[in-house]
Amino acid sequence: MRRIRLTIAYDGTEFHGWQVQPGLATIQQHLEEIFADLEHKPVHVAGSGRTDAGVHALAQIAAVSIQNPLPLYNLRKVLNRSLPPGIRILACEEVQPEFHPRFDATGKTYEYRIWRKEVLSPFEQRYLHHHPYPMSDEKFCSAARLFVGDHNFTAFAASDDRYAQSHNMVRRIYFSEATREGGLLIYRVKGKGFLKHMVRNIAGTLIEAAKSNVSEDQIRWMLTAPRGVKAVPTAPAKGLFLIQVHY
Repeated sequence: MRRIRLTIAYDGTEFHGWQVQPGLATIQQHLEEIFADLEHKPVHVAGSGRTDAGVHALAQIAAVSIQNPLPLYNLRKVLNRSLPPGIRILACEEVQPEFHPRFDATGKTYEYRIWRKEVLSPFEQRYLHHHPYPMSDEKFCSAARLFVGDHNFTAFAASDDRYAQSHNMVRRIYFSEATREGGLLIYRVKGKGFLKHMVRNIAGTLIEAAKSNVSEDQIRWMLTAPRGVKAVPTAPAKGLFLIQVHY
Protein backbone atom coordinates (compact mmCIF):
# COMPACT_ATOMS: atom_id res chain seq x y z
CA MET A 1 0.00 0.00 0.00
CA ARG A 2 1.33 3.44 -0.98
CA ARG A 3 0.57 6.69 0.87
CA ILE A 4 0.39 9.56 -1.60
CA ARG A 5 0.47 13.22 -0.60
CA LEU A 6 -1.34 15.55 -3.03
CA THR A 7 -0.88 19.30 -3.42
CA ILE A 8 -4.07 20.69 -4.94
CA ALA A 9 -5.12 24.06 -6.34
CA TYR A 10 -8.76 24.84 -7.01
CA ASP A 11 -11.14 27.58 -7.98
CA GLY A 12 -13.90 27.07 -5.44
CA THR A 13 -16.58 28.97 -7.34
CA GLU A 14 -18.30 25.93 -8.86
CA PHE A 15 -17.91 23.65 -5.84
CA HIS A 16 -19.70 23.22 -2.52
CA GLY A 17 -16.46 23.19 -0.55
CA TRP A 18 -13.97 20.42 0.14
CA GLN A 19 -16.03 17.81 2.01
CA VAL A 20 -18.23 15.19 0.33
CA GLN A 21 -21.91 16.15 0.46
CA PRO A 22 -24.68 13.98 -1.05
CA GLY A 23 -25.74 15.24 -4.45
CA LEU A 24 -23.31 18.17 -4.51
CA ALA A 25 -20.05 18.72 -6.39
CA THR A 26 -17.12 18.97 -3.97
CA ILE A 27 -13.34 18.68 -4.25
CA GLN A 28 -13.13 15.55 -2.12
CA GLN A 29 -15.99 13.89 -4.04
CA HIS A 30 -14.27 14.34 -7.41
CA LEU A 31 -10.97 12.97 -6.09
CA GLU A 32 -12.55 9.97 -4.38
CA GLU A 33 -14.48 9.03 -7.52
CA ILE A 34 -11.29 9.01 -9.60
CA PHE A 35 -9.32 7.00 -7.05
CA ALA A 36 -12.22 4.55 -6.71
CA ASP A 37 -11.99 3.91 -10.46
CA LEU A 38 -8.24 3.37 -10.18
CA GLU A 39 -8.53 1.01 -7.20
CA HIS A 40 -11.86 -0.65 -8.12
CA LYS A 41 -13.15 0.00 -4.62
CA PRO A 42 -14.16 2.96 -2.41
CA VAL A 43 -11.20 5.14 -1.44
CA HIS A 44 -11.01 7.86 1.22
CA VAL A 45 -9.06 11.02 0.41
CA ALA A 46 -8.18 12.91 3.61
CA GLY A 47 -7.74 16.67 3.46
CA SER A 48 -5.87 19.08 5.71
CA GLY A 49 -9.22 20.64 6.57
CA ARG A 50 -12.52 21.77 5.11
CA THR A 51 -12.91 24.80 2.91
CA ASP A 52 -16.37 26.28 2.47
CA ALA A 53 -18.37 26.56 -0.73
CA GLY A 54 -16.80 29.20 -2.96
CA VAL A 55 -13.45 29.32 -1.13
CA HIS A 56 -10.31 28.86 -3.23
CA ALA A 57 -7.01 27.09 -2.55
CA LEU A 58 -3.54 27.66 -3.94
CA ALA A 59 -2.05 24.65 -2.14
CA GLN A 60 -4.51 22.43 -0.30
CA ILE A 61 -2.90 19.23 1.00
CA ALA A 62 -4.55 15.81 0.90
CA ALA A 63 -3.44 12.21 1.22
CA VAL A 64 -4.67 8.87 -0.04
CA SER A 65 -3.60 5.23 0.38
CA ILE A 66 -3.63 3.17 -2.83
CA GLN A 67 -2.23 -0.04 -4.26
CA ASN A 68 -2.04 1.13 -7.87
CA PRO A 69 1.63 1.09 -9.01
CA LEU A 70 1.37 4.06 -11.41
CA PRO A 71 4.50 6.26 -11.28
CA LEU A 72 3.83 9.60 -9.60
CA TYR A 73 4.26 11.59 -12.80
CA ASN A 74 1.70 9.43 -14.60
CA LEU A 75 -0.63 9.48 -11.61
CA ARG A 76 -0.71 13.28 -11.67
CA LYS A 77 -1.47 13.22 -15.40
CA VAL A 78 -4.32 10.75 -14.91
CA LEU A 79 -5.82 12.81 -12.10
CA ASN A 80 -5.62 16.11 -13.98
CA ARG A 81 -7.06 14.55 -17.14
CA SER A 82 -10.05 13.26 -15.16
CA LEU A 83 -10.69 16.24 -12.88
CA PRO A 84 -12.84 19.22 -13.87
CA PRO A 85 -10.78 22.24 -15.03
CA GLY A 86 -11.37 24.08 -11.74
CA ILE A 87 -9.25 21.51 -9.84
CA ARG A 88 -5.61 20.73 -10.53
CA ILE A 89 -3.08 18.45 -8.84
CA LEU A 90 0.16 20.41 -8.58
CA ALA A 91 2.26 17.61 -7.08
CA CYS A 92 2.13 13.98 -6.01
CA GLU A 93 4.71 12.47 -3.67
CA GLU A 94 5.05 9.27 -1.68
CA VAL A 95 5.16 9.75 2.07
CA GLN A 96 5.26 7.64 5.20
CA PRO A 97 2.16 5.44 5.72
CA GLU A 98 1.21 7.30 8.89
CA PHE A 99 1.17 10.77 7.29
CA HIS A 100 -2.10 12.62 7.86
CA PRO A 101 -2.61 16.02 6.20
CA ARG A 102 -4.76 17.36 9.03
CA PHE A 103 -3.24 15.94 12.19
CA ASP A 104 0.37 16.45 11.10
CA ALA A 105 -0.15 20.08 10.09
CA THR A 106 1.41 22.75 12.33
CA GLY A 107 -0.56 25.63 10.87
CA LYS A 108 -2.28 27.21 7.86
CA THR A 109 -2.05 30.53 6.08
CA TYR A 110 -5.08 32.20 4.52
CA GLU A 111 -5.54 35.39 2.53
CA TYR A 112 -8.69 37.46 2.22
CA ARG A 113 -8.63 39.74 -0.83
CA ILE A 114 -10.68 42.94 -1.15
CA TRP A 115 -10.83 45.18 -4.22
CA ARG A 116 -11.15 48.81 -3.13
CA LYS A 117 -11.50 50.70 -6.42
CA GLU A 118 -14.83 51.65 -7.97
CA VAL A 119 -14.72 49.19 -10.87
CA LEU A 120 -13.81 45.51 -10.61
CA SER A 121 -12.78 43.69 -13.78
CA PRO A 122 -15.19 40.90 -14.76
CA PHE A 123 -12.15 38.63 -14.98
CA GLU A 124 -11.48 39.15 -11.25
CA GLN A 125 -15.00 39.08 -9.84
CA ARG A 126 -14.81 35.38 -8.91
CA TYR A 127 -11.76 35.94 -6.71
CA LEU A 128 -12.13 39.29 -4.98
CA HIS A 129 -14.63 40.82 -2.59
CA HIS A 130 -15.54 44.15 -4.19
CA HIS A 131 -15.88 46.84 -1.51
CA PRO A 132 -15.38 50.30 -3.06
CA TYR A 133 -17.10 52.15 -0.19
CA PRO A 134 -15.33 54.62 2.13
CA MET A 135 -13.27 53.02 4.90
CA SER A 136 -9.89 53.52 6.55
CA ASP A 137 -7.10 51.17 5.50
CA GLU A 138 -5.19 52.35 8.57
CA LYS A 139 -7.98 51.22 10.91
CA PHE A 140 -8.26 47.92 9.03
CA CYS A 141 -4.55 47.23 9.46
CA SER A 142 -4.51 48.30 13.10
CA ALA A 143 -7.48 46.09 14.02
CA ALA A 144 -5.95 43.12 12.21
CA ARG A 145 -3.08 43.01 14.70
CA LEU A 146 -5.51 42.48 17.60
CA PHE A 147 -6.04 38.86 16.59
CA VAL A 148 -2.46 37.70 17.18
CA GLY A 149 -2.10 35.32 20.13
CA ASP A 150 -4.34 32.78 21.87
CA HIS A 151 -7.97 33.89 21.90
CA ASN A 152 -11.46 32.51 22.32
CA PHE A 153 -12.91 32.72 18.80
CA THR A 154 -16.44 31.62 19.70
CA ALA A 155 -17.86 34.92 18.41
CA PHE A 156 -16.07 34.39 15.08
CA ALA A 157 -17.26 30.82 14.44
CA ALA A 158 -20.34 29.76 12.51
CA SER A 159 -22.76 27.37 14.21
CA ASP A 160 -21.67 23.78 13.82
CA ASP A 161 -22.75 20.52 15.45
CA ARG A 162 -19.06 19.82 16.19
CA TYR A 163 -18.93 22.77 18.58
CA ALA A 164 -20.54 21.25 21.65
CA GLN A 165 -20.65 23.18 24.91
CA SER A 166 -17.34 21.62 25.99
CA HIS A 167 -15.55 22.16 22.66
CA ASN A 168 -12.37 24.20 22.93
CA MET A 169 -12.88 27.37 20.88
CA VAL A 170 -9.45 28.85 21.66
CA ARG A 171 -7.17 29.17 18.63
CA ARG A 172 -3.60 30.45 18.30
CA ILE A 173 -2.89 33.08 15.64
CA TYR A 174 0.78 33.61 14.74
CA PHE A 175 0.38 36.37 12.17
CA SER A 176 -2.46 38.75 11.29
CA GLU A 177 -1.69 41.70 9.04
CA ALA A 178 -3.12 43.63 6.11
CA THR A 179 -1.40 45.42 3.22
CA ARG A 180 -2.63 47.61 0.39
CA GLU A 181 -1.24 47.05 -3.11
CA GLY A 182 -2.83 49.49 -5.54
CA GLY A 183 -6.54 48.78 -5.46
CA LEU A 184 -6.07 45.48 -3.63
CA LEU A 185 -6.34 45.21 0.15
CA ILE A 186 -4.97 41.85 1.32
CA TYR A 187 -5.52 40.42 4.78
CA ARG A 188 -3.17 37.55 5.62
CA VAL A 189 -3.50 35.34 8.67
CA LYS A 190 -1.52 32.33 9.87
CA GLY A 191 -2.80 30.16 12.69
CA LYS A 192 -2.48 26.74 14.22
CA GLY A 193 -6.11 26.01 13.39
CA PHE A 194 -9.32 27.74 12.37
CA LEU A 195 -13.00 27.37 13.19
CA LYS A 196 -15.80 27.30 10.62
CA HIS A 197 -16.09 30.70 8.84
CA MET A 198 -13.51 32.13 11.26
CA VAL A 199 -11.36 33.94 8.70
CA ARG A 200 -14.38 35.28 6.83
CA ASN A 201 -15.87 36.55 10.10
CA ILE A 202 -12.58 38.22 11.02
CA ALA A 203 -12.48 39.85 7.57
CA GLY A 204 -16.04 41.08 7.96
CA THR A 205 -15.19 42.51 11.38
CA LEU A 206 -12.11 44.28 10.00
CA ILE A 207 -14.22 45.90 7.29
CA GLU A 208 -16.65 47.17 9.95
CA ALA A 209 -13.73 48.43 12.04
CA ALA A 210 -12.38 50.26 9.00
CA LYS A 211 -15.80 51.92 8.60
CA SER A 212 -15.78 52.91 12.31
CA ASN A 213 -18.79 50.70 13.00
CA VAL A 214 -16.80 48.49 15.39
CA SER A 215 -14.12 49.75 17.79
CA GLU A 216 -10.91 47.98 18.77
CA ASP A 217 -12.24 47.70 22.32
CA GLN A 218 -15.31 45.90 20.97
CA ILE A 219 -13.07 43.49 19.06
CA ARG A 220 -11.07 42.78 22.22
CA TRP A 221 -14.35 42.04 24.00
CA MET A 222 -15.49 39.72 21.17
CA LEU A 223 -12.28 37.73 21.66
CA THR A 224 -13.33 36.93 25.23
CA ALA A 225 -17.09 36.83 24.67
CA PRO A 226 -19.28 33.95 25.91
CA ARG A 227 -21.32 31.68 23.64
CA GLY A 228 -24.19 33.42 21.93
CA VAL A 229 -22.22 36.52 20.99
CA LYS A 230 -21.56 36.73 17.26
CA ALA A 231 -19.29 38.97 15.24
CA VAL A 232 -20.52 41.18 12.42
CA PRO A 233 -21.67 39.80 9.02
CA THR A 234 -19.50 37.16 7.36
CA ALA A 235 -17.42 38.35 4.39
CA PRO A 236 -18.21 36.58 1.07
CA ALA A 237 -16.46 33.27 0.40
CA LYS A 238 -15.02 34.28 -2.99
CA GLY A 239 -12.39 36.56 -1.44
CA LEU A 240 -10.84 33.78 0.66
CA PHE A 241 -7.81 31.70 -0.37
CA LEU A 242 -6.05 28.87 1.46
CA ILE A 243 -2.45 29.83 0.69
CA GLN A 244 -0.36 27.19 2.47
CA VAL A 245 -0.56 24.30 4.92
CA HIS A 246 2.50 24.16 7.15
CA TYR A 247 4.25 20.96 8.32
